[in-house]
Amino acid sequence: MATNIWTPGNTLLRAGLSLPGPVRYGRLVVVLVLVALALAPGELGALTRSLMTDAYVQVSVFVAATLLLFYGSERVFKYDLGNALRRARHWQVPIAALLGATPGCGGAVIVVAAYSSGNAGFGAVVAALTATMGDAAFLLIATRPDAAAVVLPLSLAVGVISGWVVDRVIPNALPVLKGASCNIAPRIGRLRPRDIAYLLPVVPGLVAGVAQVAQAEIDTILGLPVNALALIGTALGLFIWATSPVTAMTNSHDAPLTRMAEETSFISVWVIGAYLAYDYVATFAGIDIGALFDGVTPLLPLIAIAIGFVPGCGPQVLVATLYLNGAIPFAALIGNAISNDGDALFPAIAVNPRAAILATLCSAVPAIAVGYGFHFLAPGFMN
Repeated sequence: MATNIWTPGNTLLRAGLSLPGPVRYGRLVVVLVLVALALAPGELGALTRSLMTDAYVQVSVFVAATLLLFYGSERVFKYDLGNALRRARHWQVPIAALLGATPGCGGAVIVVAAYSSGNAGFGAVVAALTATMGDAAFLLIATRPDAAAVVLPLSLAVGVISGWVVDRVIPNALPVLKGASCNIAPRIGRLRPRDIAYLLPVVPGLVAGVAQVAQAEIDTILGLPVNALALIGTALGLFIWATSPVTAMTNSHDAPLTRMAEETSFISVWVIGAYLAYDYVATFAGIDIGALFDGVTPLLPLIAIAIGFVPGCGPQVLVATLYLNGAIPFAALIGNAISNDGDALFPAIAVNPRAAILATLCSAVPAIAVGYGFHFLAPGFMN
């Protein structure tokens, strides 16, 4: 039976159908622009290809490996996290926060779905949305694991505390829409050749990525240059994203390999966009973004927290990119990590707008407290 699903464009689709024409054509335009930039002569093309290679080796392959492990284990062990939350009782908030702290948005979406079906309380939703860093976590783990080792556990702890406080202050204050669906994607329903093709460059790319993290030089793998493998993987990802019926999250009934290819491609486009935006401004406009932000340093945590309220992972990936390039301090990054809800906010708004807005506002208080705590007490921490 077809079910209604919700997209960021607030469009109701029937499960199994493609996205509306304008959305797909918009993606095609983005892909054509990226291809044109990569093929451009001189410094523009060379810089674009280099950044695409970095995005693939530093982020995309690690995202793919993590998602395949997560979705594969979910399929093999057939566990139902929604029912686990319902049975957890006093442990519901910590489990929800742990799901939210899982890189990506899948764990937080599971908690929102459990809330919508009456299997979890509102405190669990606040805990998950506060703990999640969304897709930006993948970028941070791959490029600054030392910072990720602080951000993710701290977000988890803040999420647990926030969820418990909310359950104490406003227990059962909001109506639960039992039976509502949080599935924000149509089901693809079959394993496609493109999914298998996408996996092929991921394996050698992951070897190159691990070597890079270990500061070892690898120029060729399986007789192919690393940058060629990366560009092939990037091209496959752009094709999958441009022709995809998926907006961000995948349907839980699809094959793990399909879900990995779809979600990694989606995340990769945002990472490439953030990489290009920063380096284009620095290289071709000659703007020192770090120096530009120096004049408003006291406001940076607040600005980053406000960006965290924007639904979706794209703006949050940009914030993480600014941190990685030294443009904003750790205080701004942690503030954004706590305030942002990633793609999990989309189904929450669709199912219960009042609960979604209140949960987001609840995350503002700890985000400001922790962000400015680092700003005043440890201004140079992890910078």
